[in-house]
Amino acid sequence: MKTIILIAMLSLTRICLSQEKMISKSGTITFEGSVPSFEEVKATNNSVTFVLNPMTGEIASLALIKGFRFKVALMEEHFNENYIESDQYPKAIFKGKIDGFDVNKLTATPENFIIKGTLTLHGKSRDINVSARIKKLASGINLVSDFSVNASDFNISIPSIVKNKVSNKINIRIATLLK
Repeated sequence: MKTIILIAMLSLTRICLSQEKMISKSGTITFEGSVPSFEEVKATNNSVTFVLNPMTGEIASLALIKGFRFKVALMEEHFNENYIESDQYPKAIFKGKIDGFDVNKLTATPENFIIKGTLTLHGKSRDINVSARIKKLASGINLVSDFSVNASDFNISIPSIVKNKVSNKINIRIATLLK
């Protein structure tokens, strides 16, 4: 009898612990570094991992750099080899916390939150604060954020030959559904 109770308690503990974090492995990050009058410099990665602890508001994401896809294959090659050096710096990582987050107060109407954390890219870490729209859906928690970073803040240099065709200011859009 004690064994059955022990197994039941362990199973219940495992179920409770497994529900602590919400995960998405199909989040999307799109970035754009275009300048007016030149070819679009834009890429999307649809395989970004996001993890949210709904009890604390802690959030983290991981994007493999080689997962970004461009419309033009040559841009993708230059991005990976010359700009971001994805063989040397294969990941972009964000770790932070959503200010004032309370999962029990979320509704289907998006609410604005500030996420404070550290973005690590190209071997450099920078503290960032971004605004995010978060809402609760039947299928999970939806998070969308639009923000900008400067390539130069992460020691990503833009060669002088294309400096007038690629912006230092990179606009980023993140969208994910955490379950």
